[in-house]
Amino acid sequence: MSAPTARLRLALWALVGLAAIASVAILAFAPRATSAGGIGEGAYALIDDTGAPFDQTQLEGQPSLLFFGFTHCPDVCPTTLGEMAVWFETLGEEARDLKAFFVSVDPERDRPEIIHDYVSWLDGRVTGITGTKEEIDKMVQAWRVFYEKGPGSDGDYTVNHTASVLLVNAEGGFEGTIAYQEDPAVAVDKIRKLLAAT
Repeated sequence: MSAPTARLRLALWALVGLAAIASVAILAFAPRATSAGGIGEGAYALIDDTGAPFDQTQLEGQPSLLFFGFTHCPDVCPTTLGEMAVWFETLGEEARDLKAFFVSVDPERDRPEIIHDYVSWLDGRVTGITGTKEEIDKMVQAWRVFYEKGPGSDGDYTVNHTASVLLVNAEGGFEGTIAYQEDPAVAVDKIRKLLAAT
């Protein structure tokens, strides 16, 4: 075997080895809703936009859409709520048992009445959720989403956050996501599958 052929074969085997290691890493760290410490597992005590208590048990008993954002959001949150309105309208009676929750990651500004006003145009289809930073952090950690306070304009602040909508099954477990500005037909199909699995 010539030296160039031997080097090529060695390089190919090295690539195969790297691919195998990457596959194992992907499988090891992929989210699993049913495993110990899975997405959605954890206790938290918040309040909804009417001041009523809200905790992890209220995500059980029906399929749900779960979105983390804030009322001062300039683009992602109003766009996503608009998309939710389209999904509900498209699904019509199919979505009668579907709940949706908008969880604030800005407790400093998002009091219950503020969130209530923010989601009220959705005719009660979306419930606003807020609470103390400590309890919001527990829910954020349970659902493995992200938020981070950062500088805004005019000396104010903004909040960077996960832009996906989480799909939650009737057992309160994680089923998947709808990406920000995902094709409406694809999003509705994902919700139909969530509803069918209930």
